[in-house]
Amino acid sequence: MLNFILKRIAYAFLILIGITFITFVLTYIIPADPVRMLAGRSATAETVESIRHQLGLDKPLIVQYLNYLYNLLQGDLGRSYVQKIQVTELLLSRLPATLLLMVGAIFFELLIGLTVGIISSVKRNTNLDKILTTISFIGISAPQFVVGLILLYLFAYKLDILPLGGYGTIFHLILPALTLGITGGGWYGRMTRSSMIDVLRQDYIRTAKAKGANNFRVIFIHALRNAILPIIAMIGLDIGIFMSGAVVVESVFGWPGIGQLAWQAIQRLDIPIIVGVTIIAATFIILGNLIADIASAICDPKIRIK
Repeated sequence: MLNFILKRIAYAFLILIGITFITFVLTYIIPADPVRMLAGRSATAETVESIRHQLGLDKPLIVQYLNYLYNLLQGDLGRSYVQKIQVTELLLSRLPATLLLMVGAIFFELLIGLTVGIISSVKRNTNLDKILTTISFIGISAPQFVVGLILLYLFAYKLDILPLGGYGTIFHLILPALTLGITGGGWYGRMTRSSMIDVLRQDYIRTAKAKGANNFRVIFIHALRNAILPIIAMIGLDIGIFMSGAVVVESVFGWPGIGQLAWQAIQRLDIPIIVGVTIIAATFIILGNLIADIASAICDPKIRIK
């Protein structure tokens, strides 16, 4: 296991290097000019070139990239073109909100998805299964901003039991996390149902029932432990996805996370922030997958990681 973890860390480092280069190339070849946007329409050519030189954007792409990579290895993600602040400082200021939203969203995804999936698998081909399957499809298909606006209307406007938006308390977290939980819970529900049905057909499940094991033990001890492996892999991916920022949900609820920062940076062509958010997202995707692999090995001792 230790060798596996060390190899994955080495691969992750190489992947991150590749991601930084690809992101750099993409931001370099876009038709818009970030310097022109910063200088304004009325700026003279001399002013534009002066700003370009100050930002180091007059150098060849490979030189810009190597300079950035050198600074990155020292923990420096660069300085925002627009806000004139270190990108690391900006990301750290948004990180607590993003982490909180990620944890809340994954909690609701699991709560909704596992509940729906387990009930559907146990009651498969019944009317209850059909109803829950339909609800799962609706959750998968519904746009996040629609779900968010509906929840805002019901719980914040009509019932007035939760805040309309903002950040600061657990009550502010419920609606944005629930929005992500509903849309993601549909996938978890479908995956759990399919995986549980396959496991419940296995011989060892029939053996456990023949030995007199009650339904709770069969479902939650014997079946769920093996059926949950694909769910763990999905959680690993979700960690990275949420860390890159749930832009739509953050915009609807005024949540000050990394996604909102990234969207603002894209609109302003603030390249250091764009690259910084990309690196953070890639890091957490790789970290999430590593955690998922380790958790899968713990849940199923038959897994041999070479």
